Amino acid sequence: MKVILKADVKGSGKKGDILEVSDGYAKNFLLKRGLAEVATASGINAVEQKKSADAFHREEYIQAQKELAAQINGTVVTVSIRTGKNGKVFGSVTTEKIADALSEQGFEIDKKKITTKEPLKKVGDYEAEVRLMEGVSAKIGVKVVPLE
Repeated sequence: MKVILKADVKGSGKKGDILEVSDGYAKNFLLKRGLAEVATASGINAVEQKKSADAFHREEYIQAQKELAAQINGTVVTVSIRTGKNGKVFGSVTTEKIADALSEQGFEIDKKKITTKEPLKKVGDYEAEVRLMEGVSAKIGVKVVPLE
């Protein structure tokens, strides 16, 4: 019997999968518990259309992330930090401060997507990486200056 899964079923498949299962398993377990429905021509067509629409939207999202990475790549942000009289820095520049500096330039980036190679505890120029998604990242410059 052909069924369309309405929910993830361990050992069988994920939601939206079209499976060929035994009649007893379908009637006594999947259909009885509402985990699946009998696969009709219209149901199969609806599942295939949903999968193609999801793939299309995912490709659009990936393209948008690549364009954003191209815009951000090479951007230099300036972050001010408190320093003492002798130039000693109090604390360090966090990814949250870098994200705030990027938002001032018009790029809304989550602080969790920004990584630095080392803690930014001195005044100077550094490099940070913005990982928008797997395989899509951009390098930005971070200029740490004393707060005036």
